[in-house]
Amino acid sequence: MLKFATALTAAGLLVSSMSASASAQPITPAHDGAPVVRVASPPKSVKPQFKRQRVHLVTNEAPGTIIIDTNNKFLYLVESRNRATRYGIGVGREGFGWSGVVKIGRKAEWPTWTPPAEMRVREAAKGHIIPAFQEGGEDNPLGARAMYLYKGGRDTIFRIHGTTQPWTIGLNMSSGCIRMMNKDVIDLYDRAPVGTKVIVIGPGNKQGEVSFEDRGIDVLRTLFGG
Repeated sequence: MLKFATALTAAGLLVSSMSASASAQPITPAHDGAPVVRVASPPKSVKPQFKRQRVHLVTNEAPGTIIIDTNNKFLYLVESRNRATRYGIGVGREGFGWSGVVKIGRKAEWPTWTPPAEMRVREAAKGHIIPAFQEGGEDNPLGARAMYLYKGGRDTIFRIHGTTQPWTIGLNMSSGCIRMMNKDVIDLYDRAPVGTKVIVIGPGNKQGEVSFEDRGIDVLRTLFGG
């Protein structure tokens, strides 16, 4: 039944996408009077599996812990030994992945962005000039919220944050930070206080032994809440 509902949803999204694409193709007259159809690029969207879900997550980690599975592009907020909220994320591209156990050291709404000097140099070499500082707002790369990850009382320079590029969710695109859709990072921000334990599972295995198993969508909670 779940597969059937998912298929219907996917079909509906496809039809909606095709309709939106068709309506975004303005027709203008050519110089010889013949109509010219301007073909718009198809809208980019997040894949269904990376939408926020209530799932069965078997783990020994305490409720309130955040587990970030960078390999599968999921972030889990543990709610009990068998329950969690799962969010889709974007993670570090090749060479920028990392692992470890950290904590949320501080949080900010509509955060400002001060990119590291090495990032500015690296991007400038590619012809991308980025500012030394950017005020918070809808066009800020950190999106609507940021949770700053600390280890041993020091800022790791990595963050869990929103994004102005939601189509990058599910991809390896960042310089090591964890990207979320703005609506998802707002939800997590409201539920994860400063001091929250964050386990990042990725290259290097510096997170140590972590036991968790995602057993899929919690259908009853999804349908009826709770």
